[in-house]
Amino acid sequence: MKRRVVVTGSGMITPLGRNCEETFTNASRGASGIDYITSFDTTGLPCRIGGEVKNEWLVGASDPAAARLDRFASRGFRLMATATREAALQAGIEDVSDRERVGVALGSHGENVPVSEMVALLRYYDGSRWDIRGLLKSRDYSPFQLFLRKPDTASSLLAMLFDCQGSNLSIVSACAAGAQAIGEACRIIQDDKADVMIAGGCEATLNFMGFIGFVLIKALTEKYVTPQTASRPFDRKRNGFVMSEGAGAVILEELAHARARGAVILGEILGYGSSADAYRITDTHPKAEGAFIAMTTALEDAALSPNDIEYVNAHGTSTLQNDLVESLAVKRVFGERAKSVPVSSNKSMLGHTIAAAGTIECVLTLMGMERSIILPTINHEFRDPKCDLDVVPNESRRVAHSRALSNSFGFGGQNACLCLGSFRE
Repeated sequence: MKRRVVVTGSGMITPLGRNCEETFTNASRGASGIDYITSFDTTGLPCRIGGEVKNEWLVGASDPAAARLDRFASRGFRLMATATREAALQAGIEDVSDRERVGVALGSHGENVPVSEMVALLRYYDGSRWDIRGLLKSRDYSPFQLFLRKPDTASSLLAMLFDCQGSNLSIVSACAAGAQAIGEACRIIQDDKADVMIAGGCEATLNFMGFIGFVLIKALTEKYVTPQTASRPFDRKRNGFVMSEGAGAVILEELAHARARGAVILGEILGYGSSADAYRITDTHPKAEGAFIAMTTALEDAALSPNDIEYVNAHGTSTLQNDLVESLAVKRVFGERAKSVPVSSNKSMLGHTIAAAGTIECVLTLMGMERSIILPTINHEFRDPKCDLDVVPNESRRVAHSRALSNSFGFGGQNACLCLGSFRE
């Protein structure tokens, strides 16, 4: 019998809300968090929209513990600190005395260098050699850029902020990172290496250097009437994803440990599957091999069959290839049941929060189970016969459900699937 891992706290900050409750409420009514980007000048770009988080929602200088880490903190970390504060307060993990048994697993990619910092640095380069003496004497380029770019800085800062002295993992696996962070944290608890883990993901790539690469490879949507209708997973007129920022956090805990301290249990991580397409760096496997492996492995880990699953929270990016391949994976896993299992995409409302997506979607799935609500896939207007699933179009659906899969499939063929459940004795 493996140690059971339950969720005792959750937090998020997204384009739809400053916390879990606000995000879920807005998503349940089919609202969109997508709008024109204001954080940098998008003039002339074929895509000018994204899902931005309001600055006033972030944990700021009013929090002395966060302020002392500010010089090392990327925007992504600030998002993560805000989400984790919500989750930690809900779980009450400050009361856990053995901090060596509290760890962190975080999906994070670091921060892109701002254009202003690059310009400052290039002042000391004449095209053939660097003016090293001048650069070292100047204060034009911040040495702390090193820490902002390092993917592992965020997990280290999170451990400092919440006094987590146990295992510390930095997961760098594109769109699968947030889900993999939860899955790997579960394994640490199951292996009796920790009793409590903070797990999650954060992303803040809505600046010029973070955005332009996706523009150049034509991964982003370029055809939309309004920003709010641009993300349309599984719709025949989908033409690319919408980039967003955000963070999600869960407090994972071994069941007996949670019971001993009287923690409220929000749900359970029943299984975890992870795989690689081993195919191409940007394209998913056309036969859905990696996605199929991740989903079936999660079911095996949970000791469940496809017949036990009542909902699939899809990766659902709104790209031509992803939605088609994910539909194929669902059909391979569920067989004749595929068209009757509800499958919806939160990214229709939130956009794609990259490393944060898997955690945010995990939390929204657990909240939906608790409230008997399946969130919708909005902007579904034109049925695609190749994506002929029950995508819960446009409106939330009230239906009791207690077992679900949550998919996260990323660039490079990184795949993760979480099997989630309402808590049962």
